[in-house]
Amino acid sequence: MKKKPKSKFGFSEKEQRILSKLDTPKKIQDYVDRLEYNLEEKGETFYSPRDVMKHGKADCVESAVFAAAALRFHGFPPLLLDLKANSRDSDHVLAVFRHNGCWGAMGKSKYTFFAYREPVYRTIRELAMSYFELYFNYRGEKTMRSFSARPLNLARFDDKEWMTSKKHLFYIATYLDKIPHEKILKRGTAASLRKVTPLDKEAGELWIRRKRLLDKLKRKGY
Repeated sequence: MKKKPKSKFGFSEKEQRILSKLDTPKKIQDYVDRLEYNLEEKGETFYSPRDVMKHGKADCVESAVFAAAALRFHGFPPLLLDLKANSRDSDHVLAVFRHNGCWGAMGKSKYTFFAYREPVYRTIRELAMSYFELYFNYRGEKTMRSFSARPLNLARFDDKEWMTSKKHLFYIATYLDKIPHEKILKRGTAASLRKVTPLDKEAGELWIRRKRLLDKLKRKGY
């Protein structure tokens, strides 16, 4: 009789087959790219990696936590980087990893250019700052203001079974808000920031524009 494979981190056989194939950051990002963006139309969510695979969709923080879990499955630390915006925009969360001593990132966003970064950044600050110029709100204002000084290792939540939980993981978002963040602007700099160009804004909002168009066509019965 064939032995049932041992569960790894509590994942089912089907989940382990999915995760076993995601053995590089590039493959993890490709999987995340294929996920539907979770617009939380039925209320706020924070899916665990198990529920991301179950529902086939994720928002930015759910994608980051899933990517971190996939890294953990293959023996790497599950690390998150938190980017904080001002009061006129939303924060963004990424899974980060190291290769040959340099940092890279994986994630998902409604905005273009806000996901994967190749591992070419020598420090977390370098990596975080690569998102600054195109971190903007609907007014075209550059809104990124700080980043988590140290990546958050999700292993601290192993007692809550964060990778396979059927409950929402809102406690991770709460913890991210509390950890130290490094400010990136000196006093008085924010007021002098130039808005993104109309072309950059249009390129950055490509997904949003496409979604609006599809919704409009759907309402018209196409």
